[in-house]
Amino acid sequence: MTATAEREVWFLTGSQGLYGEETLRQVAEQSGGICAELSRAADTPVAVVWKPVLTDASAITDAMLAANSAPRCVGLIAWMHTFSPAKMWIAGLDLLRKPLLHLHTQANVELPWSSIDMDFMNLNQAAHGDREFGYIQSRLGVARKTVAGHVSDPAVVRRVHTWMRAALGLNALRTLRVARFGDNMRDVAVTEGDKVEAQLRFGVSVNTYGVNDLVEAVDAVGEGAAGELAARYARTYTTAPELAAGGARHDALRYAARIELGLRAFLDAGGFCAFTTNFEDLGGLRQLPGIAVQRLMADGYGFGGEGDWKTAVLLHTLKTMGAGRPGGSSFMEDYTYHLVPGQELILGAHMLEVCPTIAAGRPRCEIHPLSIGDREDPVRLVFDARPGPGVVVGLADVGDRFRLVANRIEVVPPAEPLPSLPVPRAVWRPEPDLRTSTEAWLTAGGPHHTVLSTAVGAEELADLSEMLHTELLLIDRTTEVRQFTKEMRWNQAYYRLAGGL
Repeated sequence: MTATAEREVWFLTGSQGLYGEETLRQVAEQSGGICAELSRAADTPVAVVWKPVLTDASAITDAMLAANSAPRCVGLIAWMHTFSPAKMWIAGLDLLRKPLLHLHTQANVELPWSSIDMDFMNLNQAAHGDREFGYIQSRLGVARKTVAGHVSDPAVVRRVHTWMRAALGLNALRTLRVARFGDNMRDVAVTEGDKVEAQLRFGVSVNTYGVNDLVEAVDAVGEGAAGELAARYARTYTTAPELAAGGARHDALRYAARIELGLRAFLDAGGFCAFTTNFEDLGGLRQLPGIAVQRLMADGYGFGGEGDWKTAVLLHTLKTMGAGRPGGSSFMEDYTYHLVPGQELILGAHMLEVCPTIAAGRPRCEIHPLSIGDREDPVRLVFDARPGPGVVVGLADVGDRFRLVANRIEVVPPAEPLPSLPVPRAVWRPEPDLRTSTEAWLTAGGPHHTVLSTAVGAEELADLSEMLHTELLLIDRTTEVRQFTKEMRWNQAYYRLAGGL
């Protein structure tokens, strides 16, 4: 689903013809070395591709236009090895439509104090060459990330990798198609949103299909294929005896498998990487999709319950950004609280649809009644979330723009077993504490549907929000509600001014 191996970042080096061919040859060698070091770094999300040194406005503009039109290229890293007069970059930067990272580095870690001369100084000028480049980016209002330090420093490489993952997320958004089966839950406000603005701002296309279009795909699944997938369920998960072959409810498992196969076929045929369902609009479906949705999320598809296309969009984006990392990302909902003073926790869940990539162990495949939806008992995977640091993030339409709200959290084991709760769930401790976290979230108008991720963190979200020119309000250990409220009001003024009349 994510196909990150097919993407690349281009490495651009700025210089000028003033220094002569020998200096430019050294610039090319050294910039190629920096690029290679980034490429060799462990866990590099995408290939880093070196491009010839840029020394004039025409070559710079051509490079930017080529990047814009290259489907494999998800972003550019730029470094001014020597002094590259910034007026040469104006036309190219003005045309650039891909994310940009400004790497402020140099070829050497240490200065050769005993031998340094003017030849060395003329070759290694990033200390002021990058300041020229930084000025013109600020003058033009170019959104970018700036990372300073030598690429031998793991902290520098980590920040570059973080930006790469955000660029992958942006690339996924720009081509994302979402299928909504039915509309959103009746009378609910936060799952509404401006789909035209979403396509203009993010590139995502959101369209609705009748639920019975999906039913046709489900009904077209053969018994043999459904039986094979049901058998795979039994091998993969700890399956309840009544669902096993020969069990009293085995037919329900086979129908759940038909839903998955039909849903997967519908999405793949239409090029959809995200989708929504709604328990109020199930047409001819015999079950609310449960295990089907969970397994599709595990494969990278975005999902939102009750027609919540914004969360479906956000989940697929974070799935793409976190691909290959430990942990996972899931559709989530803050459900209820543990309010014992000093031990406050949030219990998150949904009716059925929590992704097994965040599971602590082997999920259990079970069937239980569902009091809403007016259909047969649905099959679902049940598990507790894996403990560890994470983030909860929601996307809201606040009228004149979109807003991302995120909270750093620590996923923890349940305080006690939950034998009577037959749904997948996560328990977490929000930063800085539950009271501050929830007051800030409510003040921001954050949605109740979210994405919980243990594979993507706050810095990736910050980089993505910059690329999208979209507000991000982060709740973390430093958050204080009065200051948070002021930040939100400042943001409101900024985004209205930045958006123009």
